Amino acid sequence: MPGTEPFAKMESLTAFDRAAVVVTAVVAGITDDQYGLPTPCTEWTSRSVLNHIVIGNMIADAIVAGRAHPDRSIDRPDRDPKATLARSPAGTRAVLGQDGLLQRTVSTPMGEAPGPTLVHTRVAELLVHSGDLATATGQATDLDPELAEYVMAEWSTRPGDRPRSMLPFADPQPVPNGACAADRLAAYLGRPVVVA
Repeated sequence: MPGTEPFAKMESLTAFDRAAVVVTAVVAGITDDQYGLPTPCTEWTSRSVLNHIVIGNMIADAIVAGRAHPDRSIDRPDRDPKATLARSPAGTRAVLGQDGLLQRTVSTPMGEAPGPTLVHTRVAELLVHSGDLATATGQATDLDPELAEYVMAEWSTRPGDRPRSMLPFADPQPVPNGACAADRLAAYLGRPVVVA
């Protein structure tokens, strides 16, 4: 069952399953009048973040299949963003769960990497953007604390010596007292965090 395995022992596909549960729940809490709200991602609305999540999943699918990446300029959520998002993680999970993928080397946006790196990237995107959507729409941001700690452990070492300017996130932001694990992760990845 997603949500029951300690993060220290979590396998990458288990982490993906848990992240998919989180993003699906947050998106279910968005009302139709909230798609235009601003998010912690500069210049992105809630709908833009949804589009980014779906396109990111499509890119992962294309990487595994060796296809060209999808056109980022197309609005993927279309008329029913919730339905589009609900289908997206399930399709990507099937692709990432293919036999042998975790033993392969794949070409990710950050360079050649082992298959689990692609899975970890999707986990981080799903969880962090769930936090963006939750913040924008007034939902709780305390999203799967064990998973947030798992993602933080992964991403606090992955960049290595590369400067932040070469990475897809901004400089770390201050962490307020009382911040939950997901908020600490958001701050580490450059989001401003306010604790009520």
